[in-house]
Amino acid sequence: MPPEPLPTTPQGPAPVLPSLLPDELPAEPFTLFAAWFDEARRRRVQPNPNAMVLATVGTGGRPSARVVLCKALEPEAGSVLFFTNYASRKGTELASAPEAALCFHWDALDRQVRLEGPVTPASPAESDAYFASRPWLSRASAWASHQSQPVGSRQELADALARTLRRFGIDPDLPPPPHADVEIPRPPHWGGYRLWARAVELWAGAPAGRLHDRGAWARELRAAGPGGFSGGAWSVTRLQP
Repeated sequence: MPPEPLPTTPQGPAPVLPSLLPDELPAEPFTLFAAWFDEARRRRVQPNPNAMVLATVGTGGRPSARVVLCKALEPEAGSVLFFTNYASRKGTELASAPEAALCFHWDALDRQVRLEGPVTPASPAESDAYFASRPWLSRASAWASHQSQPVGSRQELADALARTLRRFGIDPDLPPPPHADVEIPRPPHWGGYRLWARAVELWAGAPAGRLHDRGAWARELRAAGPGGFSGGAWSVTRLQP
């Protein structure tokens, strides 16, 4: 059956739709993804341009999602690094079902990136290094909070933080000095995770008409060493919006 002709106007055929992704989609998605990520950070299109939705699977196959911060985009490996409390809901769900999905959305740029794949813990050295770079009060809070566990009141949290500060030699009743030299080590229940992308979708919004542009990439992953994967060649497909 022949295809339907393009709709016409009094001036002739309707204009060709603009290509929002490259006409020829790249062989791998991470170079373009990294360029989008860098542009969002450089232009500060939102307060946290590295914010991403992390979706995990819990008991009975029920999904849950929350926003976390991307701390490293790793194009060569095809992975994304983030940090959190291992004993939180997301941490316990990743322990039982180590697969997740991520979604970046930069509304001001009309762009979205989705990733899916297995998740592995970052190395202790990586987690130690990032934890040491955090502000001292954030490091203390990681010890004070039993993330995702019930708490009776906000005051209970404040009391837990005060006990933690005293533990590390800080008087919570005094005005907070910089405490740059206070040693607050990483708690064992806190650290990094790395999602290894098995599937990536790049979405670019059309300026009008909602005929957006979507490219989808997929690859096979193979276990490579402790806590890592290596990927095969990417396949790429353009999707209808």
